[in-house]
Amino acid sequence: MPYQSVLKEGLFEGKTIIVTGGGSGIGRCTAHELASLGAHVVVIGRKLEKLEQVCNEIQEDGGKVSAFACDIREEDKVKEVIKAIVSQQGHIHGLVNNAGGQYPAPLAAINQKGFETVVRTNLVGGFLMAREVYNQSMVKHGGAIVNIIADMWGGMPGMGHSGAARAGMDNFTKTAAVEWAASGVRVNAVAPGWIASSGLDNYDATMKPFIASLKNAVPLKRLGTEAEISAAICFLLSEGANFISGATLRVDGAASQGGRVWPLAKAKNSEPWNGFHRAVTPRVIQELEKE
Repeated sequence: MPYQSVLKEGLFEGKTIIVTGGGSGIGRCTAHELASLGAHVVVIGRKLEKLEQVCNEIQEDGGKVSAFACDIREEDKVKEVIKAIVSQQGHIHGLVNNAGGQYPAPLAAINQKGFETVVRTNLVGGFLMAREVYNQSMVKHGGAIVNIIADMWGGMPGMGHSGAARAGMDNFTKTAAVEWAASGVRVNAVAPGWIASSGLDNYDATMKPFIASLKNAVPLKRLGTEAEISAAICFLLSEGANFISGATLRVDGAASQGGRVWPLAKAKNSEPWNGFHRAVTPRVIQELEKE
């Protein structure tokens, strides 16, 4: 069974699109959808083994894909990898700045190294990728960039390092949209809410009660799926979004829209969309469903 995208067949045929953090979670799902729509997808991440597994999946499904191991926080390595991709593919049509990571901790307990590490991963690395894709390809040919941020509109208590970085990426998105528009480059962002993604399994057992409570703070009373984020990303990369730039699309079931004040009633008529034929429910969600 192929990926069941809501977008038209062959939408990205002949285009090269990079997905960072493409070895798991939302990045893996997005890479699959882009490949199913005809793109040559380049997955980038720190662990080549995970990338190769995704490449094997996409190739089994008949898609076109290649992989590069790269720590996006290392400027020279980013330059080198983008140069190699341009050399192989001609030019880059799209970039999905998805790579990121954080750990739960109150601000008072985060040391300088920990804060800087998260900011370098979630902000500096995305900037380096976007800058090099622009300088080495899109400045001449145009293109589309989608930055993945987070629901940080009311702050991110417990993850203040990530919230600061994601807010910075939101502002970077708006600035780049203006500065790079003359080259025909669109820059947008997607802000996922709470998504049933493999990333949930990266947190230790102490976070399980918090994860179990998440859907209660969402007006639609459920978590989102990886495919619901991928669909938004693919739309923003598509020609149908050719007049959208500098925007951040919140995909969060209205969780960021003031639910702390308005009483959230039991919801109905909201079924998750999951066109990802290789989707795997996170272990923590499976465990919670059994309880």
